[in-house]
Amino acid sequence: MQADAPQADPRRSQSGATIQSTNPDDAIRAVVVRLSRPHASGGKVIERAAILTEGAHSAAIVQWITDHAGQPERPAPLAGRGVHGSWLDDRRSVQRDTPLRYVLPAGALT
Repeated sequence: MQADAPQADPRRSQSGATIQSTNPDDAIRAVVVRLSRPHASGGKVIERAAILTEGAHSAAIVQWITDHAGQPERPAPLAGRGVHGSWLDDRRSVQRDTPLRYVLPAGALT
């Protein structure tokens, strides 16, 4: 008889960190602190890729960031593409709408 495969713990993110359900706000804050790094503005920055590694919790993390005055950082606009720019595929403009990282103001995590 084969043993059943172990079930994934819904409180555990893909990175292995556990998000406790006792106080979801504190648990998400702990994840944000772990993922963040210093930003030139004096606040903290979190890469979108790092948030996505948290799996099912990523949407809640982004919501927490925006609820605590965090702002999505958009990539800089592309420079003019010259005379033949209209020939180039403009699919890159769709990708530019997705923030690469989120910036929290100084003191947001204290």
